[in-house]
Amino acid sequence: MTTDSIEAADRLAANRLAGIRAAMGRTASLTGRTADDITLIAVSKTQAADAIRPLIAAGQRVFGENRVQEAESKWPALRDEHDGLQLHLVGQLQSNKAADAVALFDVIHSLDRPSLLTALARAMDAADRRVPCFVQVNIGAEPQKGGCPIADVPALIRSAREAGIPLLGLMCVPPADIEPAPFFALLAKMAREEGLEGLSMGMSGDYETAIMLGATHIRVGTALFGERPAARPTPGSGRGMIRNSRAK
Repeated sequence: MTTDSIEAADRLAANRLAGIRAAMGRTASLTGRTADDITLIAVSKTQAADAIRPLIAAGQRVFGENRVQEAESKWPALRDEHDGLQLHLVGQLQSNKAADAVALFDVIHSLDRPSLLTALARAMDAADRRVPCFVQVNIGAEPQKGGCPIADVPALIRSAREAGIPLLGLMCVPPADIEPAPFFALLAKMAREEGLEGLSMGMSGDYETAIMLGATHIRVGTALFGERPAARPTPGSGRGMIRNSRAK
């Protein structure tokens, strides 16, 4: 990249980030909060390191990835370049990748089944590292998506607590092309009933609605990076890509 193109990318990233932060602040103020009460996760899946650096330069420090393998290919180097970066796994996690996820990520948003819970607990014990997790809820009961069925959430939470997995809260991806507010409200109600404060909900098109309904973490990709390049399928990744296609 030329100096001019780098400067243009930095300005665009700074403007986009400032716009999102301003919208977060306006919306949060309606609920008695500030933008600083909400964690903005810049979802950088399919983005190359050169597309991520301008947001880092603009001050963004929390990023989200959907797949362990992709994150491993770019984030160790970025972390060597910049202090204070935090990486969240926001996509479906296969149990055989649990140890890699525990080693790389600071927060996992997709704990959704007993087999994964067992794998994560074993990996955390082996690494002597406790990675905070969100329980992902299949809030729209969609068979093509990941997430714990609503009826099974209390049991999964109980098992996670018994296994010593630190829980931050609940996460969801509402159905596409349907008003998301009822689904966000339901997730908030479930979290209250389980004594959990964290709500990972809201993406590029609906994060303001999510904030109004109590989101503590929003996952924004397109509004920060622009439209993503087409993802390249990798062996064994099809299941996760289908289930998390709306993680924007």
